[in-house]
Amino acid sequence: MGITRRRALIGAALSVTLMAAGCSSSDSDSEGTEAAATTVTDADVEAALQKGGSLTVWAWDTTIKPVSEAFMKKYPNVKINVVNAGTGNDQYTALQNAITAGTGIPDVAQIEYFALPQFALAKSVVDLNTFGAKSLDGTFTPGTWNNVHSGEAIYGFPIDSGPMALFYNKEVFDKHKIAVPTTWEEYATAAETLHKADAKSYITSDSGDAGFTTSLIWQAGGKPYTVDGTNLTINFADDAGSQKFATTWQKMIDAKVFSPAVGWTDEWFKGLADGSIASLVTGAWMPSNLEGSAAAGKGKWRVAPMPQWETGGKATAESGGSSLAIPEKSENKNIAYGFLKYAAVTEGVQMRIDNGAFPATTKELAAPEFLNKEFEYFGGQKINEILSASASEVVTGWNYLPFQVYANSIYGDTVGKAYLGQSTLAEGLKAWQDSSVKYGTEQGFTVK
Repeated sequence: MGITRRRALIGAALSVTLMAAGCSSSDSDSEGTEAAATTVTDADVEAALQKGGSLTVWAWDTTIKPVSEAFMKKYPNVKINVVNAGTGNDQYTALQNAITAGTGIPDVAQIEYFALPQFALAKSVVDLNTFGAKSLDGTFTPGTWNNVHSGEAIYGFPIDSGPMALFYNKEVFDKHKIAVPTTWEEYATAAETLHKADAKSYITSDSGDAGFTTSLIWQAGGKPYTVDGTNLTINFADDAGSQKFATTWQKMIDAKVFSPAVGWTDEWFKGLADGSIASLVTGAWMPSNLEGSAAAGKGKWRVAPMPQWETGGKATAESGGSSLAIPEKSENKNIAYGFLKYAAVTEGVQMRIDNGAFPATTKELAAPEFLNKEFEYFGGQKINEILSASASEVVTGWNYLPFQVYANSIYGDTVGKAYLGQSTLAEGLKAWQDSSVKYGTEQGFTVK
């Protein structure tokens, strides 16, 4: 989600009926339909930029504004209006409403990876192969590039990424002689050791978050979701990665080693600042949040590789991250594509990094100046070395549902009950599965 904090999505989800989507399994990209042929050349895009016009960009990411200002200086005939139409779910609802009404549709929209399949299925966003986007293969990390694809079609450009790592309070770990855990088994042991040593200290806070759960299942090699156009499989109950997560996390829930502080609240940031919450396993976008909202932790925190499910493993997952997409009904697609390339591929990338974003581009992730940057908050550690390595170790083959926004919205009523002691995680995952299957079937998908 970039430098904007990543939240569990709650509230009303978007409808994804196949009638609204305007497609069926027979026209699915994943069933062999060729991606859109290149019909707009780079010369066409450049001519449109020189001629000029107006763009409306919907984005909550604060780095988009300075990028748009620089873009307008380069192309003075282009006028860009950056609008914050809401964060995450709020913006998706507004975007869906605008698309349905056929009015007020932006030319560019920020869409998180887990939400993009919903708009792609509905053909509501442009297949960027129209502009020859396939030629950019290798520009982005494999995980983020996969997340903007549907079959061969490309529905957005990655603007940031969230490869995961372990953020931990070295002062607290050293005080209680806790070694930095390299496996989830060691992490669970460290959680019990810390809480026994100090009843007011917890290794982390986890009150139940859909994105965190799916990220850990992803890292474990789980594939609870398979997507083939409108044919879906949803299976947590028999998925090995899902069961690894459920077994390990259930032990920690039962041992009551998680802080009761809810993520992103003042209480949570206070715990991160004073050390009573001693670690986080989260995305590479987290440093600016710690620096800004847990300033008292300066110099105490460090970053280590994500704990592994298998000893000696090198597997990670993504947490958060966004793309920029062009709505199909934009009236300025050529100019919009020029802006996408500028923000996600060329000059705008470094501007966003300078303003705190974590890149999705392989070139910037490998740049010596990026890797060698020392972070005062983390005791001078070159944390990008670890975060960049994590980006290259993301497990491949993960899919999100075409209605992941809805699925995440019911997480609290299913899996979330396990965190309240009202069920087990295994039972919660099965309930999540059943509710998602029911919803998908009602929306016209073929689900098993």
